[in-house]
Amino acid sequence: MAKETKKKQKIGSLIKSILAAGIGVQSDKNRQEDFAGGNPLAFIIGGFIFTIVFILCVAVVVGLVLSNAN
Repeated sequence: MAKETKKKQKIGSLIKSILAAGIGVQSDKNRQEDFAGGNPLAFIIGGFIFTIVFILCVAVVVGLVLSNAN
């Protein structure tokens, strides 16, 4: 059970780092810790997923605004 908690913490930390970097508020200290101990492939995949979700959210919001403007 301790391994599951450690894995979830790591995944949670990864998600937190990707979100913070994606919106541009990640501290230099956290960025250095991520690059020192993180898996680069996980950050790359997470970054692509974040970008796709962000673009889809913006597209949905724009679609809703334009449909309500008519």
